[in-house]
Amino acid sequence: MIFLDTHVLVWLYEGLTDKFSKQAKQTLESDELYISPMVELELNFLNEIKRLRVGGAQIVRNLNAHLGIEVSRVDFYRTIEEAQQFTWTRDPFDRLIVANASVFQSPLMTKDKLIHKHYSLATW
Repeated sequence: MIFLDTHVLVWLYEGLTDKFSKQAKQTLESDELYISPMVELELNFLNEIKRLRVGGAQIVRNLNAHLGIEVSRVDFYRTIEEAQQFTWTRDPFDRLIVANASVFQSPLMTKDKLIHKHYSLATW
């Protein structure tokens, strides 16, 4: 099981596989892939500000159908409790995405250097 950060979904949806490391590509092919519901919300925000042409639900549905990506169903309050320890970021999306992975003690695939610095299970 591995969780995916928002930019990972964008790159997968847009077919930008050259952006992934060899290890990341192998992981995407072999592991169970999950996202926090916050990823879908962040994708919607990106669509609202015209950085994406489609909304989060469409991207998630597409990647579920093609890659089997699932949305985590962990209790939201449990995620909030976990997120309170991540004071190293003011970004609520990053905080909750990392917290969702952390609840499961799961890796998070991200290229975000700040997350790598503070979340020991961040991978690329």
